[in-house]
Amino acid sequence: MPGTTAPVFLVGELPAGSSAVLTGDEARHAVTVRRLRAGERLVLGDGAGSAAECVVASVQPGREPSLHLTIEERWTEPAPRLRVTIAQALAKGDRGELAVELATEAGADAILPWRAERSVARWDEGPRGTKALSRWRDTARSAAKQARRTWVPEVAEAIGTPELAAAAGKADLTLVLEGTAPRRLTELSLPGEGELLLVVGPEGGITDNELETLTAAGAEPVRLGTTVLRTSTAAAVALGALGALTARWS
Repeated sequence: MPGTTAPVFLVGELPAGSSAVLTGDEARHAVTVRRLRAGERLVLGDGAGSAAECVVASVQPGREPSLHLTIEERWTEPAPRLRVTIAQALAKGDRGELAVELATEAGADAILPWRAERSVARWDEGPRGTKALSRWRDTARSAAKQARRTWVPEVAEAIGTPELAAAAGKADLTLVLEGTAPRRLTELSLPGEGELLLVVGPEGGITDNELETLTAAGAEPVRLGTTVLRTSTAAAVALGALGALTARWS
C-alpha cells in the first residue's frame, strides 16, 4: 500500500465516489478498538487487490457506529504472476489457525484445508466443521489486514487426498514438504508464473500412501533444510524462500 501506515479495514466493494461510510463490524472495530477520530487516516480494501486511502471526516459512535470518510487516493495491486496455494493439513487445537495466520502474513494466495490421514482434527461435515472453517477464514482475513495486504487469500472447503491429488495434477508445479526428500527447495528451477501448489503435512507427517498418490499426480517432494518444522510454521518458512527464489518479492 503506497506510502501509508494507516490501519486497514475490509469492505465488500469500494465506493465509486469521493466519499464513503464505514459501518458494521469494521466500523465498530475502528471506533471502539482503534478509537479513530476525525482527521485520522485509514485504508479501505476489498480483499481483491483494490484499496483506497481515506481521511475520517466524522465519527458517529453508539450501538451502531459509523465513520464518514473522504477518499483521497485509490490504487490496485495486480495478482502475483506466480500464485501460491497452500494445502495445509488440519491440525489440532489452534495450530491450524496459527498456520493460516503465518501463511497469510507470508503471502499465501489461497489455502486448501487438507484432511490428511494423520490429522487429529477431522472437520466432519456439520456445524463443527463449518465452525472450524469459519475460524480459518476469519484468521486469514485478520492476518491480511495486519499484514496490510490488498489481497485476502481464499480459504476453500476442506478436501481429502483424492481431491488434493486432482489439484496437484492441475497446478503448474506441486511441491510436497517432506523432511526426508533428497532435493532441497533451493535446488529446484521454479516457474516465474502460473500456479504453484505447496503441500504441508500434519504433525505426524505425510504417510507413504499419501506421498505415493501425490507424486503419481505430478507432485515433487522437497525439503527446506536440515531441521524439522512444525506444521504451523512450515508454510510460512517455505513462502519466505519462494519469495526470495522467485520474482514474488520484486
